[in-house]
Amino acid sequence: MSDSAPQNYANHTKMVAGYHYVTSPLAFAYLLWSIYRAFTLRDAESHFDLLGAAALFGAVAFARLFPLKAQDRLIRLEEQLRFSRILPADLASRVHELKPRQLIALRFASDAEVVELVRDVLAGTLTEPKQIKQRIKNWRADTFRV
Repeated sequence: MSDSAPQNYANHTKMVAGYHYVTSPLAFAYLLWSIYRAFTLRDAESHFDLLGAAALFGAVAFARLFPLKAQDRLIRLEEQLRFSRILPADLASRVHELKPRQLIALRFASDAEVVELVRDVLAGTLTEPKQIKQRIKNWRADTFRV
């Protein structure tokens, strides 16, 4: 997504080229190659190589997953604080019923439309993050993501 284009459902995902298109595929390819070698050569060196490839792939995967989990926790906290400020009392008291993925999707909704969306989520009309994001008309950009 270019910095000049307004963020919306179609362009809100963030892809980091070096990670998503280079590092991750290379680590995965190395893991697959090591599995192949371990099962065809059946020697100690290829088995240790497989252990190293598995460790490398795990490190690459967790290097992405851990910051995303921390980011999700912060988003949940931010949205809970925001909702306590803008939702009517009947909805604010039920924020704890929202699933984390729903809260994370609702972060893109403007203050003006959050009430209606939260009502629909709590009523079970909207359940999936994709559905929630697609219903948002006035997108609040989130440009500080990891």
